[in-house]
Amino acid sequence: MSKLCPSAQPGMDSCRVLGVVQREGSAPKLEYLNHALAATPEILAMAAPLKPTEVFRLAATCAERKCPHFDGEDCRLATRVVRILPAVVDTLPPCIIRKECRWYSQEGGAACRRCPEITTVSYDLSPQVREVSGLPMMQETVAD
Repeated sequence: MSKLCPSAQPGMDSCRVLGVVQREGSAPKLEYLNHALAATPEILAMAAPLKPTEVFRLAATCAERKCPHFDGEDCRLATRVVRILPAVVDTLPPCIIRKECRWYSQEGGAACRRCPEITTVSYDLSPQVREVSGLPMMQETVAD
């Protein structure tokens, strides 16, 4: 059975809305849907003028070897999320994909306790967020 990626992009196989990103307070927080909702073009268009991934967290069939985070066996993004980020909730959030979620099957509840703070698009370029995302660290330059 194929696993689902909880941080998918529009257009991926079996793409659905996992939740809506709330941007009130100091950090974004995911409000999970309690029923399946296909990420149709009409639903994704509701994010305008923002990008769908700025408003929605999407889940879709894990792309496995087509994804830069997949190492052939595990999702390195899930590993980094659990290793680097602190838990933001004490109990597992209500999630409609948990039984099929690659992050949960790989990292267990530790991934779920960090999941509400994950956004697919982030404008935070702090070293911690860059490390979690797998982006190369920026080198600081010193002017003479």
